[in-house]
Amino acid sequence: MVISWYPGHMRTASRELKRTVKESQAIIELVDARAPESSSNPMLKVLTDGLPKITILTKGDLANQDTTTCWKKFIEENYTTRCLVSDYDNPISVRNLLKELNSILSKRLSANKQRQIIITGVPNVGKSTLLNSLIGRKVANTGNEPAITRSQQRIKVEQGWYLVDTPGLLWPKLENQDNARILACLGTIRNTAIDIEEIGWFLAETLRREYPNVLKIRYDMNEIPKSMEILYESIAQKTGSLLKKGQPDYRKVSQVLLNDFRSGRLGRLSLERPQQTP
Repeated sequence: MVISWYPGHMRTASRELKRTVKESQAIIELVDARAPESSSNPMLKVLTDGLPKITILTKGDLANQDTTTCWKKFIEENYTTRCLVSDYDNPISVRNLLKELNSILSKRLSANKQRQIIITGVPNVGKSTLLNSLIGRKVANTGNEPAITRSQQRIKVEQGWYLVDTPGLLWPKLENQDNARILACLGTIRNTAIDIEEIGWFLAETLRREYPNVLKIRYDMNEIPKSMEILYESIAQKTGSLLKKGQPDYRKVSQVLLNDFRSGRLGRLSLERPQQTP
């Protein structure tokens, strides 16, 4: 199944973003620390017309810590952007964020000019969670489903500083289908737009290759089966994901795998590494 998900509100949001850029001084792009490459919108550079940028790696508590450190270094060395990491236990503070923004804007603005900053990212990347943490109250709705935010809102951070929260944006054509599958694993694409069994199988293959011990520990296996079919059967037995006749329920096993990964029950895992990292 070819993965494609670009609902109408995203097309509208892209046009709104292009207009908002003309009134803004910088952009903050949120990407998922577990897959920074796949969760970075390639259209953003065109839409934001070269605005100064800060990249925030979100959900750092769900990603492999060493890999996230490598990604931070890689992004800062290879792109014209500062890179910050945010996680559940160490959220980014308003003070630190404004310090970074002041640093990249110091030569562009007079001291008394208002600063409007766009905050954007793919669906379900954690924008609303970050905003609520920064402001100290609920200013944006959060949830496990992507595309909860459907329109822009302008939020005052402190005197002279405003953040424009934008809807989660994908791009019209997901040409790299491996990246699309990774986005589906992260929960960026609605389950109704994907084949759950295909994505679960993709995740299981990735975990078997990259994190075999994680599967052994989580699903109480003595060894990892050599075939995917037997692996699915083993997970089905351990999790009770069975049909009436005792056969593995492939859809249910896939959903169990995806839920365990997305929630962090499998541990801190990254699905991508920077190119120069072994």
